[in-house]
Amino acid sequence: MTPPYPHLLAPLDLGFTTLPNRVLMGSMHTGLEDSKKHFTRMAAFYAERARGGVGLIVTGGFAPNIEGWAKPFAGTLATPRAAVRHREITGAVHAEGGKIALQILHTGRYGYQPFCVAPSRIQSPISPFTPRELSARGIERQIRAFVRCARLAREAGYDGVEVMGSEGYFINQFLVTHTNHRKDDWGGSYPHRMRLPVEIVARIREAVGRDFIIIYRLSLLDLIPDGSSWDEVVLLAKAVTDAGATLLNSGIGWHEARIPTIATSVPRAAFAWVTQKLRRQLHADGVRIPLVTSNRINTPEVGEQLLADGCADLVSLARPFLADADFVAKAQRGQADQINTCIACNQACLDHTFANRISSCLVNPRACHELELVIHPARAKKRFAVVGAGPAGLAAATTLAERGHEVHLYEAAADIGGQFNMARRIPGKEEFDETLRYFRRRLQVTGVALHLGQRVESADLLAGGYDAVLLATGVTARDPRIPGQDDPRVLSYVDVLQHGRPVGPRVAIVGAGGIGFDMAEYLSVGPDLGHASPTLAPEVWRREWGVADPEAQRGGVVRAAPEPAARVVTLLQRKPGKHGAALGKTTGWIHRAALKMKQVEMLAGVNYERIGAQGDGVGLFITFGESRRDATVLEVDTVVLCAGQEPRRELQAPLVAAGVPVQLIGGADVATELDAKRAIDQATRLAATL
Repeated sequence: MTPPYPHLLAPLDLGFTTLPNRVLMGSMHTGLEDSKKHFTRMAAFYAERARGGVGLIVTGGFAPNIEGWAKPFAGTLATPRAAVRHREITGAVHAEGGKIALQILHTGRYGYQPFCVAPSRIQSPISPFTPRELSARGIERQIRAFVRCARLAREAGYDGVEVMGSEGYFINQFLVTHTNHRKDDWGGSYPHRMRLPVEIVARIREAVGRDFIIIYRLSLLDLIPDGSSWDEVVLLAKAVTDAGATLLNSGIGWHEARIPTIATSVPRAAFAWVTQKLRRQLHADGVRIPLVTSNRINTPEVGEQLLADGCADLVSLARPFLADADFVAKAQRGQADQINTCIACNQACLDHTFANRISSCLVNPRACHELELVIHPARAKKRFAVVGAGPAGLAAATTLAERGHEVHLYEAAADIGGQFNMARRIPGKEEFDETLRYFRRRLQVTGVALHLGQRVESADLLAGGYDAVLLATGVTARDPRIPGQDDPRVLSYVDVLQHGRPVGPRVAIVGAGGIGFDMAEYLSVGPDLGHASPTLAPEVWRREWGVADPEAQRGGVVRAAPEPAARVVTLLQRKPGKHGAALGKTTGWIHRAALKMKQVEMLAGVNYERIGAQGDGVGLFITFGESRRDATVLEVDTVVLCAGQEPRRELQAPLVAAGVPVQLIGGADVATELDAKRAIDQATRLAATL
């Protein structure tokens, strides 16, 4: 029989060592790097991924010195004492048969701290600190810090290092005229601007010897004006290869770029074509170095196809290893349908990082919490009923069943998913299908008794003789009580997304929370799943966001050319201030930009006075502020209510009165903004203790 994923699971001989497969766990900052008290947790985190079969792990970034800090007291490897602490991590990974490289990350002007340095004194748009311009001697000190960090990494037991040369960090800042205005030997012409990375790689290779992996993270597509040209990218790739790099990893986009690169709306493998372009050119010029492609690769099928098509020699997956530590092992066993797929929501990973919280994963709350959230077999088997098969109910039921309990899961609808069944209809959120696929399989594997299409009553639960009942009954749409809202042209978001009620060409959306934004995107793109979804049409996505071939346009960025909006949409909120202020820190700007491209009008500080007939449509009568000024009538064809949710708890009181232990989870407990991250985390943690 042909082995599953023959390209993905093929070993890669690097000469002095062999990787067992072509899967690299890409670097991602988890917050565990920033305190030595977290090193035991970090060791457990990486060891679980090594046990899961990944070919090579790259850690989150560690600064080579204080100037390179991402924030005050960020993770740093600069002393022998620090190297000793790292042996706990490398020892844990090696005990599981894995390999691990440390990423050397110097943030340069991106540093959120007063000691940051850069090639030129130019403040970045993502930090309030203006960097100090380095002298030539200062640049030499930074190079020596990189070399020292690599030498210490080897002493600590790492199998290699990754030199972070992309995403707009320190090294990348030397490469482009956008941030390098120097006139000396470190600026001006490109051979001078690229001197820094070449010196760093060459000196690291000299310091660590030939039998040590050096990955260079190369920015293939800066996605900023005045970024690198394609000829410059190729020239640098050849130069760092000659300097001693073992692998070239793909970096896509600076952090200040206004183009999303890893959010769920970005098509899968959206940038693999750039790695393929570089690989073909290097091979044509006789340069043979393994290339890694990255960004939005979240299934073994995608990785296998990329390698089969010659896009790269390895694939880098970062957040998919938060979602499932056993990604590779499951692929090897032919159990890809059991992989818990990353949906690229950013809610528990990047959003946590930017809030100075330890990262985790919406679909896998054990990520980075392996020592704290342990799923032990139950001491005594019990009988549980879980009511509601949304995210919270699914997580609770499968965790309870995994522990050995008898679990009955009741769902009134004909299928599992709850609110996810509406969320997956939103443009760019089709990945939610993967979570439902995963849970369907988990229900089978763990042996949960699933009862679909059954609206269970309290009497049924009492008759079932359950030891406890978990109510994951979800939410109901909040009634905003606007006079005249009984007009048939006034719909709820449930009417539109779940029941397919038609919506006219002019729409007013009441409520600009997460659901309001989703509804605005859905209606401005198209009426149903026949829309030109960014996830399903990569060429549409690239055109809408202005992603270009870097050979034709320096930096690979051009003016965005969005598709015309399907409707005229107005998005309203009661609160004054910016729309979407409560959206995710790393994705809120994407949603706002997407609506701006569709010319969605956003009104804030609105009072909803009444709804009534107006012209040939329906009128939404509004005023503004506490003084109720500027009375206005919005003449539209449809009003869609997205005014929040309220918990559904009607089963709680009779069960409690009968003495049955009851737990509320998910939206039934807290209905605010339909927080799937909180719901799955809460349900999993509770089920781990019952």
